[in-house]
Amino acid sequence: MSSFAQLISNITQDVYESLKLAVEIGKWPDGRVLTQEQKELSLQAMIAWEAKNLPEEERTGYMGPQECSSKSEPIPNILFKSNSVH
Repeated sequence: MSSFAQLISNITQDVYESLKLAVEIGKWPDGRVLTQEQKELSLQAMIAWEAKNLPEEERTGYMGPQECSSKSEPIPNILFKSNSVH
């Protein structure tokens, strides 16, 4: 039997789109409901295919830059001031 990587390399754009729709709606194109195992395997196949074929910003789960906006401005330390008390 083929390895997972070999199976992923054989997925076409059309097959990927079918897997994606099936995972999104929980049904195969013929109306049969996906089992939990089918959902998990289909999602794994989608993610692996996307990693090979899509730019990062188009992949499932992409959330964009994750830097906190407060990091762009320094926050003064109010607990430990630089003035020393003698």
